[in-house]
Amino acid sequence: MNSVVIVGRAGRDAEIKYYESGKSRATFSLAVNRWDSKTSAEVTDWFNVEIWEKQAEFASNYLKKGRLAVIEGRIRVNNWTDQSGENRQSYIVTAANIRLLDSKRDIEQ
Repeated sequence: MNSVVIVGRAGRDAEIKYYESGKSRATFSLAVNRWDSKTSAEVTDWFNVEIWEKQAEFASNYLKKGRLAVIEGRIRVNNWTDQSGENRQSYIVTAANIRLLDSKRDIEQ
């Protein structure tokens, strides 16, 4: 089963795009901190996230840079060939649900 839950802070405000079909999609990045025992330091992993429809509207209105959020969804692999001919891939989290863990007031302080 392809399921993921990540907790982190938004790296940028969610940006929304509307399509001719009437659908909407919001995209943003999420920074997740973890402890790396090899380097004995905290490391930040970045995730690109996309979310659709009503949840996209919510994200575009409330998910601003620095807000703490829980994202539930699945991981999608994007494969492509770059200009030098090398095969590349990136991972995108397609979110099904988003919850904010902090209040807007916490960010403004």
